[in-house]
Amino acid sequence: MSRDVPAETLSRRIFCQAPFLFARPARPLNIIFIQADDLGYGDLSCYGQKKFETPHIDRMAAEGTRFTQYYSGSTVCAPSRASLMTGLHTGHATIRGNKELPLGPRDATLARDLQAAGYRTAVIGKWGLGTEDTSGRPDRQGFDESFGFLHHIHAHRQYTDHLFRNGERVAVDEEKDYVNDLFAREAIDFVRRNRSRQFFLYLNFSVPHVELRPPEDSLAKFRGRYPETPYVNRAADEKPSRPPWVQRGFRSQAAPHAAYAAMIARMDSHVGELRDVLRQLSIESQTLVLFTSDNGPEKTGGADPLFFESAGGLRGIKRDLYEGGIRVPMIALCPGQVPAGAVSNQVWAHWDFFPTALEVAGRPGRKGLDGESMWLALQGKRRIRHKPLYWEFHERGFDQAARLGDWKAVRRGSAAPLELYDLAKDPEEKFNVAERNPGAVAECERFLRSARTESPDWPVRSAG
Repeated sequence: MSRDVPAETLSRRIFCQAPFLFARPARPLNIIFIQADDLGYGDLSCYGQKKFETPHIDRMAAEGTRFTQYYSGSTVCAPSRASLMTGLHTGHATIRGNKELPLGPRDATLARDLQAAGYRTAVIGKWGLGTEDTSGRPDRQGFDESFGFLHHIHAHRQYTDHLFRNGERVAVDEEKDYVNDLFAREAIDFVRRNRSRQFFLYLNFSVPHVELRPPEDSLAKFRGRYPETPYVNRAADEKPSRPPWVQRGFRSQAAPHAAYAAMIARMDSHVGELRDVLRQLSIESQTLVLFTSDNGPEKTGGADPLFFESAGGLRGIKRDLYEGGIRVPMIALCPGQVPAGAVSNQVWAHWDFFPTALEVAGRPGRKGLDGESMWLALQGKRRIRHKPLYWEFHERGFDQAARLGDWKAVRRGSAAPLELYDLAKDPEEKFNVAERNPGAVAECERFLRSARTESPDWPVRSAG
């Protein structure tokens, strides 16, 4: 069945077709992985957003490589982040959904491997893979430093009375401290302190995930620009006797469209500030910077992916295994290593970051990972013919998806017939061509049966 993925399309650069030896950098690079929360494929102006601009991230794309077929680890946050840290897709990972399950002591993580290689490691922002009293706490998974939210529901709050530093609770000003400003400040401080050694910074902004509450100075720039329907949830607005993040609702926002744009624009400015520091310290050419999102755009709490066309014309949003739920932006930058001004349709995913980072660090690969190193693709030297990609999702029963070459298979429910899409001709997944391609369906079915290991925590079950 398999057909070749179309040849790489690049602007101002084309991948060489001659074979290359693996080319590690002359010295191990610093690594900064920046991840937004629920940022859709179309939520950056360099990916087609028309209602607001992201000039700093756009500049990063212009000076680096913009990938058009990059995938998150899952369609919700915890399994996506687990996939990134462990190099395993959701058919093999410990965490395959958003229930309260931390990374375990036996989980191999990228942070541990880079720490063992002499890197100073930090996670700043939203973690979501284990709270302070579990094995998933960041300092128990290879991070020398951590600051931010540990619990993913706590991270629904853009203002809170506490965060966690190295597993310990620290107070912050709930009236004044916009958490993403704190994350940017902490990231810059970490880079300054470690300028003379190799470091790995995993920076997780908690935007544009609802709740939609940017600082007033950012909101004012967008207020009145868009039609608005206020989002009202008075129960969440009231100050309860217990921490407000325990409530599962999001606080009200009178101008949700303006708030959404303002949050992304403020994050964009933070990315620019971090890049400025790398240049000031003369370490930009020694640092691989990646920017992406953990999954597709959300539609709760006033968020409106239809209005902003946040999925970039792709089908689906967060919690869907169609392209809009899992295809996300990916921009790579490293002057002298990553081609400038390039646009690549190399297919890769969150679980490829682990082996890629090991190659960048000059370390041997780890056996048993689902991911493949993309270092040669990042350098623009070779297009990698990726082995099949796999996702499963458990919130609606048991959904599966796979990508084999240009074929995209989706099953919504354990007993549902397989849907098949030809992404080369139909990236919006409008036309299910399963009936006309029985051979492709059979091959996808065989792969889906072999792609996962059984897990008592994540059984195959029917919806309802």
